[in-house]
Amino acid sequence: MGKNQHVVPHEGGWAVRGAGNERATSVHETQAAAIEAARGIARNQHSELLIHGRNGQIRERDSFGGDPFPPRG
Repeated sequence: MGKNQHVVPHEGGWAVRGAGNERATSVHETQAAAIEAARGIARNQHSELLIHGRNGQIRERDSFGGDPFPPRG
């Protein structure tokens, strides 16, 4: 399983950043473009996509692998 991918606010736009990385993987003008890029990376790495709002808070998440089915609990 790869690193979780975060879509975060960035100077003048939005960035895709792997969990724990200092540098952005890619920078985009719109949040939608960043989400599309991050979704592809997360799908390839079977990891999780975390979308942050302008305030930095996580507002949405999506998982692309390793989820137990049926869910535990």
